Amino acid sequence: MNHALVNPTLMSWSRRRAGLTEAELAESITVKEDKVLAWETGESKPTFRQAQQWASVAHIPFGYLFLSEPPKEQLPLPDLRTVGGASPKDPSIDLLDTVREVVRKHEWYLDYVKEQEHQPLSFVGKFSSSSQVADVVADIRSTLRVHEVPHHQGGDEYLRQLIAGADAAGILVMRSGMVGANTHRKLDVGEFRGFAISDKYAPVVFINIADAPTARLFTLIHELAHIWIGSSGISSVTPSSNRKEEAFCNSVAGEFLVPEARLMQVWRKTGDWMELLPELAGIFYVSKLAIARRACDLGLISNEAYSQYYVMELNAYRDKKGSGGSFYRTAGAKNSKRFSRAVLSETFSGRLLLRDAGKLLGIQPAKIRTYAEKVDE
Repeated sequence: MNHALVNPTLMSWSRRRAGLTEAELAESITVKEDKVLAWETGESKPTFRQAQQWASVAHIPFGYLFLSEPPKEQLPLPDLRTVGGASPKDPSIDLLDTVREVVRKHEWYLDYVKEQEHQPLSFVGKFSSSSQVADVVADIRSTLRVHEVPHHQGGDEYLRQLIAGADAAGILVMRSGMVGANTHRKLDVGEFRGFAISDKYAPVVFINIADAPTARLFTLIHELAHIWIGSSGISSVTPSSNRKEEAFCNSVAGEFLVPEARLMQVWRKTGDWMELLPELAGIFYVSKLAIARRACDLGLISNEAYSQYYVMELNAYRDKKGSGGSFYRTAGAKNSKRFSRAVLSETFSGRLLLRDAGKLLGIQPAKIRTYAEKVDE
């Protein structure tokens, strides 16, 4: 039996990186825990098949197990997140893999639009974090062709309208709550809510939809604000962020969804503020959570009060048992319609192989024609 001459240090590193115990990894590759311990101490070696299974479970390339030392891993985008004013802990494997997947798609799409001789988008980097919030809000509205008040629409419909407007303007809006198509690798909203790639030719917004649906609207506008000020990075979208650009993007999102002047006219300073939310949500046609978030940003309620309310909303969402939705609709959200149409166009013109299109879209090649029929539904 051939054994793989793997580096025991890399086995231990990869297991811890994936957040797995020795017992969990042993169960995943159907061996006893003492065998995993023996491999990690170098007392014995796994077979090639066992080493390949290990790499798959630990979400690393197989070749990593033969390196002399663990590779230095860095996020390919600036990290704009803060936790209590301090930088966050090292990014998780799930965040790293998600950002890398989106960056890979962005690089392909950037080549595509340059080959198509697309012109740079004038709104990308049009403003800075020193600009007037109202000016940025007005320009986003104009570019996305949406009104100040979303005419009696529910939050879901308003979100769809905004995403459609962004797509038409040339922005890739990608949404997912898991790594790739792996339902066992859920993204953590406590780690990040979204990120933006502010590129003149191919701007990208990613929204973590593991978040409460009512919070996604705010994240979308926050990340669009990053595009408008020419700032790429990963966001936590927290009210307490002390980074200038994050605070500015929060202000843009808040003013876009709930204009300060109008809220101050109708906010009552007496009684339980939570009892006000349904009435105010009806006035502005956004969610109760969006109203609470805006009240927090304006100092009408405390960060702690808002955080408690947000956690309550997030838990209520997680407690709901959904059907999981259509496979093709989920794939469309994950890839964005604009990116999907570009890949499909290149595929059906013969310039892109089906298998390569499948890798880009995360879809089996045999399902691509059906996906093409459903992508604009």
